[in-house]
Amino acid sequence: MLKTSISTVLSEQVNAEYYSAYLYLTMSAYADRAGFKGVANWLFVQAQEELAHGTHIYQHLLERGAMPTFADIKLPQTEFKSIEEVFAKTLAHEQHVTELLNNIASVAMRENDHATYNFILWYVNEQIEEEATADELLTKIRLIGDNSALLYNLDTELAARVFTDPFANKTA
Repeated sequence: MLKTSISTVLSEQVNAEYYSAYLYLTMSAYADRAGFKGVANWLFVQAQEELAHGTHIYQHLLERGAMPTFADIKLPQTEFKSIEEVFAKTLAHEQHVTELLNNIASVAMRENDHATYNFILWYVNEQIEEEATADELLTKIRLIGDNSALLYNLDTELAARVFTDPFANKTA
């Protein structure tokens, strides 16, 4: 059975992951309406990934005998000025998620819950890639500027991303 402090931060993270999915869906819709179908696809896949994360953490709570708790999911930003702003917000959001996950790891260690600490380390390590990817895309967009040919190439590149459930081969 999980301690209340662990159950609380994990439940909060489930909510944060679902908020992340909402955020990336609004960004995807913005990109789609702005004519960036590849960017829209990349962000839609990002939303799917966040939903998978939330579900995985939810299942961990249940496996450990805890009752997940849920809160309202706040409305994410829905208006953006540019694709550059979208990726600047993506990077800032991923940095925030890193802070949340680091906090869970700290709580797990403080509570001497090695199973949760080991579980959350996958997310802590995955955030390195999440932040690096968001930073790389933001840098590319800033370098590209208003060059429509290069924007088209990047958009085409991002259209190739497909969702792969990172937990599909894990046993419950």
